[in-house]
Amino acid sequence: MNSMEEDMLKMEMDETLKQAEAALDQIQKSSRKKKRVWIVELAPQTEALFARCAALLKPPPALTLSQWADTYRVLSAESAAAPGRWNTDNAPYQREIMDAIGNPHIRKVVIMSAAQIGKTAMLMNVLGYYMHYYPAPVMVMEPTLDMAQALSKDFLAPMIRDMPVLSALVDTKSRYSGNTILKKNFPGGHVTIVGANSPVGLRMRPIKVLLADEVDGYPESAGTEGDPLLLAQKRQTTFWDKKTVIVSTPTIKGHSRIETEFLDSTMEEWNVPCPGCGHFQPLQWGQIKFDKDDLTKPILYECERCGEVFGEYEWKRQGKHGHFVAKNPNAEARGFHLNTLASNFCGWHEVVEKHQLATELLRQGDPEKMKTWVNTELGETWEEPGDRVDEDALITRRELYGAEVPDDVLVLTAGVDVQADRFEVEVVGWGVGKESWGIRYQKIIGDTMENPVWENLDAFLLTPFHKKDGTALYISAACIDSGYRSNQVYSFTVDKFNRYVFAIKGKGGQGVPYIRNPSTDNRVKTPLFTIGVDAGKDFIYQRLRVTERGPNYCHFPSDEGAGYDATYFKGLASEMKITRFRKGKMTVSWVLRDEGYKRNEPLDLRNYATAALEIYNPPLQKPEPGAGQATRRKGWRKLSGGIGGV
Repeated sequence: MNSMEEDMLKMEMDETLKQAEAALDQIQKSSRKKKRVWIVELAPQTEALFARCAALLKPPPALTLSQWADTYRVLSAESAAAPGRWNTDNAPYQREIMDAIGNPHIRKVVIMSAAQIGKTAMLMNVLGYYMHYYPAPVMVMEPTLDMAQALSKDFLAPMIRDMPVLSALVDTKSRYSGNTILKKNFPGGHVTIVGANSPVGLRMRPIKVLLADEVDGYPESAGTEGDPLLLAQKRQTTFWDKKTVIVSTPTIKGHSRIETEFLDSTMEEWNVPCPGCGHFQPLQWGQIKFDKDDLTKPILYECERCGEVFGEYEWKRQGKHGHFVAKNPNAEARGFHLNTLASNFCGWHEVVEKHQLATELLRQGDPEKMKTWVNTELGETWEEPGDRVDEDALITRRELYGAEVPDDVLVLTAGVDVQADRFEVEVVGWGVGKESWGIRYQKIIGDTMENPVWENLDAFLLTPFHKKDGTALYISAACIDSGYRSNQVYSFTVDKFNRYVFAIKGKGGQGVPYIRNPSTDNRVKTPLFTIGVDAGKDFIYQRLRVTERGPNYCHFPSDEGAGYDATYFKGLASEMKITRFRKGKMTVSWVLRDEGYKRNEPLDLRNYATAALEIYNPPLQKPEPGAGQATRRKGWRKLSGGIGGV
């Protein structure tokens, strides 16, 4: 309605009120004389005016959030593969979730899900609903301020533009409207979008509805002010009918915000009926059947009751009959879990292909892809396969090399630990893909305050090791721990830099780079490398868990003279990684498993030998036939603060 129409309507209402007042006055005067029933005839235009007023004052029809979306929502070209009218039937599992959010009697809704189930689209529906149909002050919290801006520009702004019911409410043109990228005002409320890393956006702004998106990506504290989710929830205290929606893809088991919230909810799982027997069941990865050697063949799903297999289309067609089943129905908060197998936005072939790639990398000792797959495809937390290794399993791995050095070894490195009465040294061979072979675990006995034992160490580091054909390999690089007998280590290494014999200093703690550029801040000015020993232990334990020969696999010799006895493997498996929470902050550290695992020198030495490889940085490629051994590099690897990856 424009301003001219509003003026005309006002004039008509004023005239009608005058007529009504005159008629009422006449009735009252007459009724004092004699009780009568009066019928007042109104002009046709007056009756039409009353009808128009009644229509304007009539409350809106009772719509659930999903019904509102089906009626009004328009998908914008910038944010949807198929722009146009919204239809909840395209993803039927969204209906129950949206209606729970729109239900005024439900105070909290938790959504733990895979990445491709339409979370952002549902979030936009919620915003549109509270802007148009149920006005209220709303806050959307993203992990970072940049993500908050991206949500507003890429999703919210196009939605307002393309939906007349919203564009009529939000003035995006006037400079005096108070609207910005991160705040949209409308009659009865506002939408404010903030970053969990920005404490400014979380202060002094009462809100009725909180939409916390991707909470597993939130920092532990918004600046110095504490947990951002708790800070945002404090802004809701003045509203008795507050609403909190917490959404995220999960991360690590035991450290996932969304997992904690989900376990305290109704814990509802999407169930669909079997196309054959009709038994309702969740779509689980364990029931997926496919040919690992030929992914072009159909991907099938086996019913958990009747055992019949059907294709993706048959199962997803059953989604129109699906519903959520609660494991904890008496919980106050509604909680929903969804994986990609139920999604109509991603095919099963894509899920299987990602799984096969992740599986192959996991065999090679790289679990990151599998972590991502479990989080984003299954919508489940990743549980570490274990923070320790089994020394008995490692002992059974020993093998007969047939020579001092196997043919696949390209480079030798060494790690040296200094004790009061001896050196302990491990020589490790390296091949393509950082496949490794234990070559020699050696103790060199003597008082490390005296020169003779240092001369013996020097002679050992110059010792040739032979392959089956007689080819001699020498130690290309060695790292010596300077934590004990520091001055002696510095003096020993100062003139051996060109031989790649380095002094190192270990530094524990998460986030410390494995290798840092060397410093010469010591008495004799020898280059001293700082080693992130915790990062090194992570690499080593990942490699020890690789069970198939090839990249990152660790070999050990069965020859008794090589030094790889039960004591060695107990020392190699002597530590474990534990996680603690102190004052609400998570800390991760490496500790001895128990009192029976005090001798951890083998783990330290493997760490130092690995660090020597990273500093030396050889190509680790098999030479062309007829080519000789690669020459030593001059200088050390140029570093930019650290070496990462396995």
